[in-house]
Amino acid sequence: MSHTIRDKSKLLGRVRRIKGQVEALERTLDAEKGCTEVLHQIAAIRGAINGLMAQVLEEHVLTHIADPSIDSDAERLQGADELIEVLRTYIK
Repeated sequence: MSHTIRDKSKLLGRVRRIKGQVEALERTLDAEKGCTEVLHQIAAIRGAINGLMAQVLEEHVLTHIADPSIDSDAERLQGADELIEVLRTYIK
């Protein structure tokens, strides 16, 4: 079972909170609030997204690279390659 399926309810909870934060940002912009409030909301959203990414990355490493039950070097390499690809996209 994939770790995203195993942690589905926890991950969906995070996504729903992020969705609420984005909707609050939209309301703030619609209400023409000050830039400080907008910046704080953007920073909070970014932090929430980074937290979600960290959680999924950690589980990916533990499940697809560091799991002692993985016998195959090819399988570990595939997990590492997937991680590297995602990280390259994320840090652009």
